[in-house]
Formats: sequence, structure tokens, C-alpha cells
Amino acid sequence: MIQGAGSNVGKSMLVAGIARACVKRGMSVAPFKPQNMSNNAAVTADGGEIGRAQALQAMACGLDPLVDMNPVLLKPESEIGAQVIVQGKRFATMKARDYGKQKSKLMPPVLDSFRRIGKDRDLVIVEGAGSPAEVNLRAGDIANMGFASAANVPVVLVGDIDRGGVIAQLVGTHAVLPPEDEALIKGFAINKFRGDTTLFAEGMDIIAARTDWTPLGIIPWFADAWKLPAEDVMDIASRKGGAIKIAVPRLNRIANFDDLDPLTATADVTVEIIEAGRPLPGDADLVIIPGSKSTIADLAHFRAQGWDVDLAAHVRRGGHVLGVCGGYQMLGTEIIDDDGIEGAPARVPGLGLLNVRTVMVPHKRLALSEATYLATGDRVSGYEIHIGMTEGPDCNRAWLSLHGRNEGATSADGKVMGCYLHGLFAADAFRAAFLASIGKPVTAHDYTQSIEDTLDALADHLEAHMDIHQLLTLAG
Repeated sequence: MIQGAGSNVGKSMLVAGIARACVKRGMSVAPFKPQNMSNNAAVTADGGEIGRAQALQAMACGLDPLVDMNPVLLKPESEIGAQVIVQGKRFATMKARDYGKQKSKLMPPVLDSFRRIGKDRDLVIVEGAGSPAEVNLRAGDIANMGFASAANVPVVLVGDIDRGGVIAQLVGTHAVLPPEDEALIKGFAINKFRGDTTLFAEGMDIIAARTDWTPLGIIPWFADAWKLPAEDVMDIASRKGGAIKIAVPRLNRIANFDDLDPLTATADVTVEIIEAGRPLPGDADLVIIPGSKSTIADLAHFRAQGWDVDLAAHVRRGGHVLGVCGGYQMLGTEIIDDDGIEGAPARVPGLGLLNVRTVMVPHKRLALSEATYLATGDRVSGYEIHIGMTEGPDCNRAWLSLHGRNEGATSADGKVMGCYLHGLFAADAFRAAFLASIGKPVTAHDYTQSIEDTLDALADHLEAHMDIHQLLTLAG
């Protein structure tokens, strides 16, 4: 189990890299994360949803994503509450305090999933969440030491030297853990080192002496990490590419923004995440309104920033707009939630850029889908993960064919489009054709192969700087 001495130490990427390294050694490997918190979900081959990071880790293992790889997924809907997904399906919506009281009851399904995912495999690599040093959360824990103890899994603790204070991160974790939890940690590694790793040799010795954990290596900063799908939207914000400018307003509950990953990986494209309080840029070629976990609340947030005014001006200048899922719903004339599915019952006006309206419905649609881009006949693969049904005159100008039915809507002038299908831009031919249709041709780029190549490079990076053999020895 790879645990972190803090959040964002690189656990997800390390699990993917170690998994690919072991696959290249000829082993049968699977990823596992007991509990994840993310609105960036992936639809699985067995009809559920898991964290996007576990889908990437499955790819590193050469596997289709399955619900057992991430049995508990928390999808924040407000500052204090989240939807709880258990083994791929909605379990409940809870406030954080209530979830804290109930989470121990989820250990049995977590362990069931762990046993199933490990059946007939050489190795399962488990990813923790946050930090085990948060001992105030230890009671009922299923994400870190609670799981490691229940499943009797040896732990490797990873520190992030890029933030500074890495010796304190690791030695401090050792100091605050109860003895039975500390005994589960067998090794440690330092991640995100910039420069000459030999300069931290003494630091490694100090940590090893104070903890009695086995040092597994100092891992230099992996420069190509940006080429892998992002788990956090903030990982996209710093990616600058080419002359084509795509602006993406950062919604409070932005969800399933993996639609942006293939665009950020395209040499001719710059994707700019627009934070609250900033206007939408006047020189954007395309504005993408992404998915949302709370469409009505995020529409209110959108208006509060003045982005509705900016977007209307963008359209008047001849700019293009694409709404995906929740963004598609916002572009219509009205969103109707009479049953209070997203919160209090409400009917709110949309942005009015598409002549469609959305009615929220209790059933969430989860599906892997194959579609055709009607303008060119290009095939695309994607997924649907939404509540709500959208209908209206602009649906008569659908731009996708999905399972034999029309999907999506287009404004009369062709400048504004929306659809429910995520993952479109991973299809190279569609991506090129769509950008060409807005007058912005791009250089050909094999997106999926670039991810595979980056996973291979990451595996080689870890083989060079991390003692994989010793890690496997610790894993038994």
C-alpha cells in the first residue's frame, strides 16, 4: 500500500508507474483504492463509477476499469456533504459528520472488493488517501491504516520534498502513529526531487535512523507527468500549448473534466482554466463549459462571476461554445428540478444559448458508449454519467449519433453546441475534425498512444530511481 505523508505527494502517479513497471516484469497486477474523493469519475466496464485515477492505474495494468478497484467514491456536492458511491452505485448523500460516523460500516464491502480484485493476481498495489498522520480520523478509517490493518497489507510511506519539510513529514508521521499502525510501515520513499539526488543522502539516513523504515529511493521530478490524465483540475491550469485558445470556467463542483486532457496534450492548443473572479478572456477561440456535480448551484456561481455576460459577448464576437453534460444543461433555456434531486426543488433559467430545456430525473445514466460524429462520420468512444433529460428544437440539429439515436444540440448559427457524451476528444480524428470545424486545424496526435508511452517512461523512471525489487520483497 502506497500512503502519503500528506495530500498530493504523487501517490496516484506512483501506483500507476509501479504497476506498469511490474507488468513489464511479466506480473499480473491490479490497482486498488479503498476510498477516493473526486468528482472526476470514470464509468467502468461493469456499469459503475470509480475515481479517474484508478481508471488510469487500470490502464497501466493493461486492465479495463472495474468498480472493485475503488469501492468507495465520495463525490462532493456542497462544502459539507457528498454523494457516497459504494461498489459503483449511489449509496447515500451524507454530510461529512454523518459519513464519519458511518464509514466503518463500509469496511466489509471494501474488503470484499479487495479480495475479488486480488484473486489470481500476482500483486495488488493499494493507494491511500490523504495522510495516515491525521490520527483524529483513525476511528473507523477505511482509507489508510484502518484498511492496511484489516487487510494486513504492508505500507510504503511517500514524502513530497518539493513542498519542503520532508524529514518532518515522515518522522512526524512516525511519531504520531500508534505503535500497531507504525509497525505496518515497512519502507519509505521521497518523491518530486529536483536536482542532484545525492544531496539528500544524509536526509535519507536521518529518516531511516529515526523510523527504522527501509529506504526505497529518491524519485526525481517526472517532467512528463503533465501528459497523463489529471485527477485535479488545478493540474491542468498551468498547461500552455499552442495558438488555439480554449477557455474553461472553473465551476465550484466541476466534474468529469477529463474531456480537457486530450486538448491540453495537443501541441496547437492552450487550455486556460478561468478561476472565480476573472473574466472569460476576449481572445478565446472556444469556451467549454464542463460537467458539474451540482448544475443549478454551479449555474448560480457562473452568473455570480459575470461569466454569463462574458459568454454572451464571446458569442456576439463569433466565438464558439461547447457544453458537456452539466455545461450542456446550463446552455439551455431552463433547468427544472421539481423533485429536489440536486437540492431544494427549483426551476431556474439557463443561459439561453441553446433552445433546449432540461428536466432532472432521479435515475443516473451510467454507460460506456460508441458514437458517430455526424459531420464527418468519425467514430468516437465515450461515456455518459448524468441525471437529467434535455429536449428542445435545437436537438433537431444533433451532431452525434449514439446507439442509433441522435445526441446533442446545436444553435441555429452553429456556434453553440452541447452533448451528454464525455470523452469525445480522446478520439484523434474527431478532435482534429471538431477543431477544424471552428476554423482551427491542428497537428495529428495519437492521444491514447501518448499515454501508453508516458506510462512506459514513468515505469522506466521508477525502475531507475526506486528499489522495485525491495518493494516487492516487502510486499511478500
